[in-house]
Amino acid sequence: MMIKNKIVLGTWAWGDNNSYFGNSYDENHFRLVYEAAISKNLTFFDTATAYGSGRSEEILGNLIANTPRSELTISTKFTPQMAPKTDNPVQTMLDESLKRLKTDYIDYYWIHNDADVEKWTHDLLPVLKEGKIKHVGVSNHTLSEIKRVQEILAEEGFKLATVQNHLSLLDRSSETAGILDYCKENNLEFFAYMVLEQGALTGKYNVNNPFPAGSVRAQVYNDKLPELTDLVTKLEEIGKNYDLSAAQTAMAWALSKDTFPIIGVTKVNQVEDAAQVAATRLTKSEIQELEDVAEKINVNTTGSWEPDMDK
Repeated sequence: MMIKNKIVLGTWAWGDNNSYFGNSYDENHFRLVYEAAISKNLTFFDTATAYGSGRSEEILGNLIANTPRSELTISTKFTPQMAPKTDNPVQTMLDESLKRLKTDYIDYYWIHNDADVEKWTHDLLPVLKEGKIKHVGVSNHTLSEIKRVQEILAEEGFKLATVQNHLSLLDRSSETAGILDYCKENNLEFFAYMVLEQGALTGKYNVNNPFPAGSVRAQVYNDKLPELTDLVTKLEEIGKNYDLSAAQTAMAWALSKDTFPIIGVTKVNQVEDAAQVAATRLTKSEIQELEDVAEKINVNTTGSWEPDMDK
């Protein structure tokens, strides 16, 4: 598949209903976001059944209805913890995703986390044989688990295409664990999520303007905002060389790692920012400057759902 550019638009916050991200935007709000994305040639969208318990898929499915399917790349996920009690939960959840997304195939389909790698990878095999999935990937898997998934798929003639893990200036565990290098060496695409740490690296939120009270983001990041000041300042400083904001510079850093950054978008200006980053490449010295500042910050942003990448 020829992907038009390496920026992927994330829809984790679509249909959130004010719980995790602290927004309550409706479908009409996201219609403007979607139209802006298409106008900027950003046509790769990442979602999951787990996002808003299917609401994100539903919103995206409604919005893509009038766009030729061949012009879009759609990514969604099977989440083991949400598996229904059916003969093949993977099949059931895929069929439900297809229905909500109003499509007859998925470009990228992921096993969302590493709960029982043996069971869920084997259960994915009969679904792959139907041909409704163009590329298969794993998310939140360690290097040893990635290799095991490859073995299981290869037994039936299938190949793992891609890996999706947390990667940001604050969490480089997939890099230090050798996953990025392994992906490059084995022709696997790497998709980086939480590149902006859910807004903590954008410069929008700080000690004087914290995350919305009551949201999960507030619980995770608000007490860390003072420690992030130097990194956000460095992002802004380097960004000025390219007329980029702190957020855009953090995205450009992820691109420098030869990844597909997944950028969560809830507003039109965020789409426009992502489009501008697609053509930006930081220098090696700028990348090193950012990493040097980030390494001095003792902040752990690993999600409760993430495995220990060093195991």
